[in-house]
Amino acid sequence: MDRLWLISNAQSGSTSDSGCAAIEAICHERGLDLVRHSGFPDEDIPDEADLAAERIDTVVLFAGDGTINACLCALANWQGAILILPGGTMNLLAKALHGDREPAEIVHAAHAAPVRVARPYIEAGSSRAFVAVILGPAAHWAEVREAARKGVYNRLFRFAVRAWRRTFGQAVRVTGVAGMQRGYQAIFVSPEETGMTVTAVDARDWRTILDLGWEWLRGDWVAARAVKERPAKSFRTSGKRPVLALFDGESITIEPGTRFTCGRSAKVFLATRPEAA
Repeated sequence: MDRLWLISNAQSGSTSDSGCAAIEAICHERGLDLVRHSGFPDEDIPDEADLAAERIDTVVLFAGDGTINACLCALANWQGAILILPGGTMNLLAKALHGDREPAEIVHAAHAAPVRVARPYIEAGSSRAFVAVILGPAAHWAEVREAARKGVYNRLFRFAVRAWRRTFGQAVRVTGVAGMQRGYQAIFVSPEETGMTVTAVDARDWRTILDLGWEWLRGDWVAARAVKERPAKSFRTSGKRPVLALFDGESITIEPGTRFTCGRSAKVFLATRPEAA
C-alpha cells in the first residue's frame, strides 16, 4: 500500500470536497503516495493499463455502493489491492470489511496492518453484486429513494405511486430455487461463503411491501422483512418480459432466462475488521 489511485463520486452520500481533502491529508501523514484522484462518473474508471502505467498498487474507492460496484466490475481482473471507504448512504460493503470505522481510521489501520481478503459475489451476465441483488417490481422503489436523497420532492410522490402500483400489479418468477414456484414482488439475493441466499417477498403480505418501501427511503433495504428464504447455487429468471434488478443499488434490466450464479473474488480487498479476515 504505497502508490494509490483515489476514485470518488461527488454525488454520493458523504464524499464532499472536504472529505476527499481529509483522505489526501491522511495519505500524506502516513507517507503514502496518492498518485491520482479521479471523480466518477465525470472521469472514466481507470483500466489495468492506466494503473500499470502509474505503478499503482492500491485503488481507494470513496463512494456509495453503486459507484463501488461499477469500479469493482471494471477492475474484476486486476490483482492489486482495493480499499473501500464509506462514502455513500448505506456503505454495506465498507461495513462488512471495516465495521463502523471512519475513513481516516480505515486508512490508518489498512496501512499499519494490511490484510487482503476475498469476497463472495452474485453474477448475472456482465453484472456483479458484492452486497445484494433485488429483482422484481419492488426494485422500482430505487427511483423513490433517489428522489428523496436528491431532494427532488416534486417527483417523490409520483415515483412513490408508480412504485406502489408496480409492486402490487406485477410479479417476478425464478426457476431453480426450491419452493419458489409462484410470482413475487421482490426477490432478494445475497452472496454467501457457500453460495447464495434467495429471499422472496409476497405482496399478499402488504405490510411487508410497506416495510420494503419504508426501508428503501431510510436507506437500509436489506432490513426489510422477508417471507421465504432458501439457499441456492444458481437460478434463472423466467417469463417473457425483462425484469428490473438492482445490483448493489444500481438499476439493471435483466432479460428473460438470465442465469444468476455465485462466485468469489481474488484476495484484493483490504480489510480492517477482524471478522472479515
